[in-house]
Amino acid sequence: MTDGGAVPDSRPLNVGLVSVSDRASQGIYSDQGLPTLVAWLEKTLTTPFLVHQRLVADEQGLITEALIELVDQHHCDLVLTTGGTGPARRDVTPEATLEASTRQMPGFGEQMRQISLNFVPTAILSRQVAVLRETADHAALIINLPGQPRAIAETLEGLKDEAGQVVVPGIFAAVPYCIDLIGGPAIQTDPAVVAAFRPKKKVAKAT
Repeated sequence: MTDGGAVPDSRPLNVGLVSVSDRASQGIYSDQGLPTLVAWLEKTLTTPFLVHQRLVADEQGLITEALIELVDQHHCDLVLTTGGTGPARRDVTPEATLEASTRQMPGFGEQMRQISLNFVPTAILSRQVAVLRETADHAALIINLPGQPRAIAETLEGLKDEAGQVVVPGIFAAVPYCIDLIGGPAIQTDPAVVAAFRPKKKVAKAT
């Protein structure tokens, strides 16, 4: 039994991916967000997972609808969004995410901005949020990620020095334990990409 949470089950992780872009959703150019997220998950996760992908326009109602569908109908344990988190008027992903939430997880947004500040001063313009959506029999973690492929990897993996040591932890290090606590499946990662953090007693049970 995890501290304050449910027992993680052994089924594959169910992941929802949502790319938010007016032009990509209209076919004006190819979406880069979804392929980037899929490739990152494939190189990082060492346990089985399933993916459900959605490409939507920068419309708050459409984004909220996609998030609710992925959690409530497809029972996704983790939903990652990319795009629509800046200060432009069409950037409404955070508002849509909050509308779909039952509880907020502010530490993720705080850490994402801290990571990005090591690369660009405009990180303070990001409005990325993370939340939980909970139903009677299911819960999911929803995280807003940046829109640029390089920034997605930087945010998830964090900052490393020339020797490969972690200087600023990426946010995904905390995701597996969060999924444990909300009753999702156990997630293992390739430590060369990002090492999943769990309390020592949890690590002992997993090995």
